[in-house]
Amino acid sequence: MKVTLLQQDIVWANPAANRAAAGKAIEAAPPSDLYVLPEMWSTGFAVQPEGIAEPEQSESLQWMQDIASRMDAAIAGSIGVCTEEGYRNRLYFVKPGGDMAFYDKHHLFGYGGEHLHYTAGQERIVEEWRGVRFLLQVCYDLRFPVWSRSREDYDAIIYVANWPTSRQEAWRTLLKARAIENQCYVLGVNRVGTDPICQYSGGTAFVDPYGRAEECSDNEVAALTAEINMERLNDFRRKFPVLKDRDNW
Repeated sequence: MKVTLLQQDIVWANPAANRAAAGKAIEAAPPSDLYVLPEMWSTGFAVQPEGIAEPEQSESLQWMQDIASRMDAAIAGSIGVCTEEGYRNRLYFVKPGGDMAFYDKHHLFGYGGEHLHYTAGQERIVEEWRGVRFLLQVCYDLRFPVWSRSREDYDAIIYVANWPTSRQEAWRTLLKARAIENQCYVLGVNRVGTDPICQYSGGTAFVDPYGRAEECSDNEVAALTAEINMERLNDFRRKFPVLKDRDNW
């Protein structure tokens, strides 16, 4: 499976501009089965979502559906949405034809006050696409390995993020750790640029089950296309069945 990770410079609170930029990036990238955008790709990480978050049936979600159908590919990325139960940091996984799944971020970023405005999701979501099972995760979830621990139910983890420059080394290290400990691929997509609070350097990475990473250049808008090889993954898991010895708490 070909996947393309899109490291974007998000224009603050401007969904139309961000949809246009993402569309150009997808058009310029090699044909892929899956395109992944950063956390809150349409607005930037709005800790205080009032007036910025989008409705559940937003133009940005419709755009994702249109792109999926036009490219005959899945597209993933999170959007800050306003629901009847409150604001959610919602990672969508949209397939051609309108079929989709979503995951609401479980670990809200208390240090930045996200928990004061958003409602945490409680459900772990694995979505299958073209023979690959994806665990959906958002940014701060990366720091909590128990939540993402493999139950032998997925092949790759998607982490979409607005992870700041000041903690960049933690981002890189934890992506590799999640890949190694869960014997899976990890797709980590971070943004570049600035918002009203933070600076972002990127570090978007495709990590294989051995912890070997391909990365986008720092501080640049970029796209990274790589391949998930299920034959190699399954062969590795058969020869070295680490997950059979995992803790079951």
